[in-house]
Amino acid sequence: MLLANFEDYLVKQRGLSARTIYHTLRFANRFLDHRFGDGAIRLADLRPADVISFIEHILATARRDKTVATHVRIFLQYLFGCGATASNLALSLPKAAKRWDARLPRHLSPDGVEAVLASARSNPRYGARDYAMLLIMARLGLRAVEVIAIQLDDIDWRAGELTVRGKGQLHDRMPITPEVGDALSTYLREERGRATCRTLFVTQRAPYRPFKDGQIVNAILKDALKATGQKPVTPYVGSHLLRHSLATQLVNAGASLDEVGDVLRHRSRSSTMIYARLDIDGLRSIAMPWPVAGGAQ
Repeated sequence: MLLANFEDYLVKQRGLSARTIYHTLRFANRFLDHRFGDGAIRLADLRPADVISFIEHILATARRDKTVATHVRIFLQYLFGCGATASNLALSLPKAAKRWDARLPRHLSPDGVEAVLASARSNPRYGARDYAMLLIMARLGLRAVEVIAIQLDDIDWRAGELTVRGKGQLHDRMPITPEVGDALSTYLREERGRATCRTLFVTQRAPYRPFKDGQIVNAILKDALKATGQKPVTPYVGSHLLRHSLATQLVNAGASLDEVGDVLRHRSRSSTMIYARLDIDGLRSIAMPWPVAGGAQ
């Protein structure tokens, strides 16, 4: 009952994504198991030492998860908010010092992006689909999970807009450039097949099902990088590489951080600060047109 109520809170009150909710519930369950085991769960008995002990336990494992503190903090704040604990145990969690400018975002050069797109397009079997998926990320800055979540009804051809199902169950409307529109229409005409579902991008074999997660996009990008002989700077950030590359192009073209944040649909300006190191002196508030074929103009 406790975790069920917590899940309801995460969905209705916090509006978190399904992926974040899954991991937060997982760590909440592991925390309770670490503290109480098979015994009765007495939340009033929780102490700061229990929190520290669990965090140290997780960080000492071979596959340590550096996001554990974030997920546990949400759970502890919930317990305090509903009166299950007398004090806010979230305050006992260590705060890691994170510099927003600690490292540059991993990205490809404009020529590198175009090479990747051309490689994906040349796939004799799935070229139209793969190209359309990567193009949406490279031009509009969508995340992989947002690309595979696009429904046919999300495309407003008359208005030239795409509804994006973003983080936290939030929806945004973004303009469809002629380049992206052409790629989508080509895919629908030539490759989508007789899929009965309303999801835009589907598997290429019957019964033409939606993809379970964004790993398909990562696989497509990896193949294209390998085919073009490109090896991005490590650590590899997966399909976010194209999103970072778009932001980098915008900054180098003179866009302000606020404008970059608007394109990437960041809810917090702090999420955009990673791009500030790219061109500190050049960051200024100027009007920027939407990215078009060949990169930001």
